[in-house]
Amino acid sequence: MNNLIGRIITGKITDENDKYYFVQSEGVTFELDKSEIKKPFKIGANFKGFAYENENHKLQITRNIPKIRMDHYGFAPVVKEKFGLGVFVDIGLPNKDIVVSIDELPTIHSLWPQDGDRLLIDLIVDSKGRLWGHLADEDIFQAIARPVKSNLMNKNISATAYRLKLAGTHLLSDDYHLAFLHPDERQIEPRLGQRVSGRVIGTLKDGTINISTRPRAYEEIDDDAKMILESLKRSANGILEFSDKSDPKEIKDYFGISKASFKRAIGHLLKNNLIIQVDGHIELKKLG
Repeated sequence: MNNLIGRIITGKITDENDKYYFVQSEGVTFELDKSEIKKPFKIGANFKGFAYENENHKLQITRNIPKIRMDHYGFAPVVKEKFGLGVFVDIGLPNKDIVVSIDELPTIHSLWPQDGDRLLIDLIVDSKGRLWGHLADEDIFQAIARPVKSNLMNKNISATAYRLKLAGTHLLSDDYHLAFLHPDERQIEPRLGQRVSGRVIGTLKDGTINISTRPRAYEEIDDDAKMILESLKRSANGILEFSDKSDPKEIKDYFGISKASFKRAIGHLLKNNLIIQVDGHIELKKLG
């Protein structure tokens, strides 16, 4: 039976009842749900479909052949997890979710995929005839990846985490570019299968990219600092005649904030390398 499960097979219709046809292949009988069939079959007709064991442990065959099969990889969404077993993914079968074993998942449970995350898998069958989802290895990702050919520097991208290492996270972008996220460039470590948003901070000679999920400097500053930054951008020469030595009333009249708030905001802008403070004025250094 192991040579039938998880494969596209051809069998002969040997019987039927109100709900099912019964399809036999190599002496094994599978149920075929009649709701799939528009034109009735005659006994003795041949039928070709995907063979599997459904959630009720019944052998079933379907003409709705999933794209994910043995040696046929595809992204499958995670639908639930079961403690001690692994996570279940949906490959499109009407009454069967596929398990990705705990043996293939991170040792740290918080990094397991959650509902809605997605995993690139194919199918394998064990010695008991059970279907399992098998994670794609690095060779598969290398095979499907596309090298970066245009300038993506500082561009926003979305990518899916497919391998978690101490050195960093390996991802595949929505445009099928291989990406790497260093621990210093993230606020939290992505889960396996999590889709993350980031920006490109480097392109390597091999056509892969480095990304960051940390906010840009101007996204990380507070509202007062943003307001001062905008005032600098709108000034004629990127300079404002204010500093941390300025009169509190002048600061209040111009910016509408206290001197303490002004000094704190200036500190944020200086820390993020967005301005310089010289000769009693602040000056726009870069836009972030």
